[in-house]
Amino acid sequence: GADAAAVQVLGASAWEQAAQGAPLALQERAPDDVASLFYTSGTTGRPKGVMQTHRNLLAMTMAYFTDVDDVQPGDAMVYAAPMSHGAGLYNYAHMLRGARHVVPASGGFDPAELVQLAADVGKLSLFAAPTMVHRLVEHVRRTGANVDGFKTIVYGGGPMYVDDLRRAIDTMGQKFVQIYGQGESPMTITALAREHLADTAHPRWAERIASVGVAHACVQVRVVDGEDRPVPTGELGEVVVRGDTVMAGYWRNPEASAQTLRGGWLHTGDVGSLDAHGFLTLRDRSKDVIISGGSNIYPREVEEVLLLHPRVSEVAVVGQHDADWGEVVVAFLVAGEGGAVDDAALHAELDAELDAELDALCLDHIARFKRPKAYRWVPALPKNSYGKVLKTELRAWLQAEGAGSGA
Repeated sequence: GADAAAVQVLGASAWEQAAQGAPLALQERAPDDVASLFYTSGTTGRPKGVMQTHRNLLAMTMAYFTDVDDVQPGDAMVYAAPMSHGAGLYNYAHMLRGARHVVPASGGFDPAELVQLAADVGKLSLFAAPTMVHRLVEHVRRTGANVDGFKTIVYGGGPMYVDDLRRAIDTMGQKFVQIYGQGESPMTITALAREHLADTAHPRWAERIASVGVAHACVQVRVVDGEDRPVPTGELGEVVVRGDTVMAGYWRNPEASAQTLRGGWLHTGDVGSLDAHGFLTLRDRSKDVIISGGSNIYPREVEEVLLLHPRVSEVAVVGQHDADWGEVVVAFLVAGEGGAVDDAALHAELDAELDAELDALCLDHIARFKRPKAYRWVPALPKNSYGKVLKTELRAWLQAEGAGSGA
């Protein structure tokens, strides 16, 4: 009925009335019953409701203890990213261990507030998108704040650039763990442990810190071709995963469920490669790969290089339709605080000089055909509430611009 579907607002009179009623009888659920509908972030299309079962969420929680971090009663999880997404899923691990839960007064992500909370609360853990880690680290570098109160910062949900990661570890120490997951296999496909990040003497350390780590203990991970056959070690293909964390399917969407879960494996839509030791390195989602003159260009490779420039704080690389090449590479850049370039200065000689510096940087590190054909300086990159850069929006800007110029 209507009452059963009503939303109860904390503190409202209906809530107070319900709270005074007799407790509901506990209903025992089966492991494969749906526990949660988790909506995808919608960066590549309309959000879909992922049916997460009790088994999925229990396996995800156990995977936190085995592959991410142990939790003690004195620990605290701070929800500085939306609880409706990845950050909220870590409540279970902390609830099971009787740890503390902290909601920032701001209700969101504020680096100064987080630093203060770490000092006041102590043993603070959080889940953050790489863009949030970048902002937190820059704040700590600028202020010299004490970070002893932070215990673990789990990052995921987008590419963490190697330059940003090195700076984060130099600034805050070995507090970082990376996870790679999707709502369809919540928080649990691979993990890059702090031990991996700390093992600087390993001959392949530089490659490993650019990866997303190894398969979580409770899942199998493969990289396959278009016919779902495993590809040889080191070769690119689609990342697929199976195990107790993989969803039951999409809510009221049997076609998408069957397509995504074909053959019993979750097809992630992500492109990557596995090395001989099981470390998975992601390229970009297949929808973000730029095909120029028949060659594949993976945006992250270009983004990593552009971030080496001291003036560049953030970057996103996308493809723009081109009559001759199919697509050409366009880079959107945000200026760093130290070398901030105001709009007035981004013209004439300085503009050309900066473009030339970025071109030279690209030519030093990547193949000539991969360098951007245009650099666009913007005040900020468009992001969703989880901190993910919306490349679909950047491509829409370029499309609108092309239509406006009659191109």
